[in-house]
This record gives sequence, C-alpha cells and structure tokens, in this order.
Amino acid sequence: MDAQFMDPTFVMFGKLLLALILGAVIGTERAVLAKQPAGMRTFGLVAMGACFLILTSNYVGNAYLGILNFDPMRLAAGIVTGIGFLGAGVIIFRENTVHGITTAAGLWIAAALGMAVGYGMYALSIFATILTLVMFTGMWYVENRFKHWFVEHHDEHQRGE
Repeated sequence: MDAQFMDPTFVMFGKLLLALILGAVIGTERAVLAKQPAGMRTFGLVAMGACFLILTSNYVGNAYLGILNFDPMRLAAGIVTGIGFLGAGVIIFRENTVHGITTAAGLWIAAALGMAVGYGMYALSIFATILTLVMFTGMWYVENRFKHWFVEHHDEHQRGE
C-alpha cells in the first residue's frame, strides 16, 4: 500500500487544520475585498469538509481492502450528493443578500463527521468537530472585525484622508 494513505491520526489532524486555514484565507479575500456573502467560515468549512471526505475515503479504502466484496465509499458518495441537495435548500436569496451559506457548509461537514464516525474514525471526528465549532464561533468575530476594518479604511481612502 502507498504510504501516503497510511497517515497517523495526528497527521490527519494537521491536514484538517491546514485545509480549514487555507479555506479561511480564501474566504477572507472573498468577504473583505470582493464583498461576497460567502466568507471565512463558509470557505473554511467547505475546505475542511472536502479534506475530511478524502481522509475518510483513504482510511476506509485501506481498512476494508480485500475484506469485503463491495466498495464502502459508494454509500459515502450517495451521502455527499444528498447533502448537496439539502444544503442547496438551506440557502435563501433575500433582497440582494444570501442567507444560509455557512449553515449549508456546516451541514456538509456534519455529513462528513457522520460518515467518519460510522467508519470508526472517532478521534478525527472529534477534532473536526472542535475545528468546526471554532470556525462557527471564533471566526465569526474575526470575520466581522476584518469587515469593519476594511469599511473604515476604505471610507477613509475614498474621502482622501
């Protein structure tokens, strides 16, 4: 088996954290500079969710290789598709604003958590839950501070100060 698919738990923790941070960096640019509704939390959760699904598929593929006569990731693929429809239903457009994007991203990560727990990846699931809560709560404050800072500096620049 390829060594890249045999990550120890702490390496997987690092991968989740890195994906979360990189997604949040992209989200900062989208929220602050581009003034898009999807910001740090949304992009961070989507990046971490994608990473989590890949880690889960790598783990499960290796754990069940040759033992079972079916592909356990087919069910996971169905879950991912279904959660996409559920997330789309949560997103609402109202008066030129978008609501529910972060909730949809949270539902997506919750689906990834559920799959990982189902496959016995308990420690990784707990760590991803902690990262998700940090993104929902702590990054909300950071994102709003960035927005206020940018508006203040942008207004000063436009006034010529």
